[in-house]
Amino acid sequence: KRTDANQVEIMRALRGVGAAVLDLSQVGHGVPDLLVWYRGRYMLMEVKSPAGRLTEHERRWHEAWPDEVIIVRSVDDALRAIGQEKEMP
Repeated sequence: KRTDANQVEIMRALRGVGAAVLDLSQVGHGVPDLLVWYRGRYMLMEVKSPAGRLTEHERRWHEAWPDEVIIVRSVDDALRAIGQEKEMP
């Protein structure tokens, strides 16, 4: 399974503000790309390119999951999702 080009940058930014990030992208079958823990909360994130769309497997998995799966297309999206407005040094 290929990963979107922005995934490494997003993972680096999340870790840079203290989030724990587990890369799930190789699991496949619609499972979201990242498991993120930040300030006592777990989140699932699906990384997409700016114009990327969910695959049919991803869409079905997201619909079946009982909680939110956050779609992120940029570092800013990912940081906003965890409550950070900008990347910290």
